[in-house]
Amino acid sequence: MNHARRLLTAAIIACSGFSAHAAHDPLAQEAGIVERASAQTGEPVVQSTGGAESEIPGTPAELPLSGEVSNPEATVPAKIHPVRLRPVSAVPDIAAPEAEYALINRYRTQYSSPEGIKYLSAVMKRSAPYRDFIVSELERMGAPARLLYLPVIESGFSVTAVSRSGATGLWQFMKNSTAPFNLRINEWMDERRDPWLTTTAAIRKLKENYDYLGDWYLALAAYNCGLGATRTAVKKGGSSDYWYLSSKGFFKKETVHYVPKFLAISEILDESDSLGIDWGETDESTYEVIPVKRAVDISVLAKETGVDPAVMKKANPALAYNITPPDVSYGLRIPAETKESVETILADKNRKLLEYYMYKVKSGDTLYALALHYGISVDMILQHNPGVKASALKIGKKLVIPALKDVKAYTGKKDPDSLDFSGSYLVKRGDTLWSIALAYNIQVETLADRNNLDVNSVLKSGKELKVPIL
Repeated sequence: MNHARRLLTAAIIACSGFSAHAAHDPLAQEAGIVERASAQTGEPVVQSTGGAESEIPGTPAELPLSGEVSNPEATVPAKIHPVRLRPVSAVPDIAAPEAEYALINRYRTQYSSPEGIKYLSAVMKRSAPYRDFIVSELERMGAPARLLYLPVIESGFSVTAVSRSGATGLWQFMKNSTAPFNLRINEWMDERRDPWLTTTAAIRKLKENYDYLGDWYLALAAYNCGLGATRTAVKKGGSSDYWYLSSKGFFKKETVHYVPKFLAISEILDESDSLGIDWGETDESTYEVIPVKRAVDISVLAKETGVDPAVMKKANPALAYNITPPDVSYGLRIPAETKESVETILADKNRKLLEYYMYKVKSGDTLYALALHYGISVDMILQHNPGVKASALKIGKKLVIPALKDVKAYTGKKDPDSLDFSGSYLVKRGDTLWSIALAYNIQVETLADRNNLDVNSVLKSGKELKVPIL
């Protein structure tokens, strides 16, 4: 039994428990299984409550949100009772209420089915690299142990999960909710994909919800729909009872289902051993985090230190190109045993730790066209080539271009003879033929030829040039 499971099991006392035969109770809601094919891969994908898609086949079907279960106050005469947990470090855990609710029973039935057990096993195996850390953070921050299970319904424990609304990562952070937790998003990285950083942020967010609302059901609801929406529901409903607010329509449908689903899955996962839910082996890897303040291709760094590149990439899922940002400090996560060798390599400022293409500028080239060909941005080319100006490329100049993907050498392009140059442009101060050609996405030679000019001609303000009709 792995460490995370031992910590959770230690919290469970003898109780009436979740009935493993509940899925076969004729009085319980009937659950089915659906799969749909991904338009991109054809592989089965499933939609989590949090909106993120996970590549785990066999997910228990989300039952239709029909009238017979829309009221969570309605009871189902199924012989299912909530698991009660012993307080861990004086922190009461989140258990289902004594009263039975149709939605809790519905999700108990759904996820205790053979397909549900299979799905939960797959998800919990995926949690292996992060489980111990999540449990330790919950203990450190004095939060309920069952919050370990929240990523099951948020992302299926997938760090790459993205919902239709743009929520990203293990804990499904939206862009507008990252600032208080210093989760950075830029061209080089999206720290919402970092399961370690977001674990700490998510637990802090949940605790802040609880501290404000004074109730874990409401704190969970606020994690789903936002603290503002939850405050509004409490104010309009005149109650701090999540179940009352849900039954009276003060929460949106997704939030009405969110808490019951979490409670049901938590009960089932607490009984993993007896129900045959396989969590897999905990990942025993240990990491160190070291600050890196320059662009480093972690695949190159891995080769230099003898580390499997896949290990480095898995430990740093926030990086967009597997390259650390060139202009800000990034906390690079590395296997603990490689710390000394990695620090030694990084200390050598003359050692290039990026793979590049070397490109010699030809007549007609633009940074826009080069960036498009090599699969990077113009800014990235400029960052790696100090002194180069997009509006004034010099023929013969050598450019360093990060090799973020395998492509053939760029051969340039030629403008079609059919371009309609009946448009006009009045030269402004600072304009060059190069900058104007870039603005119109044409070759500078074409622009110069149509205006009887040399490519290096100095332009006077107010001069009228022939330009193509866009």
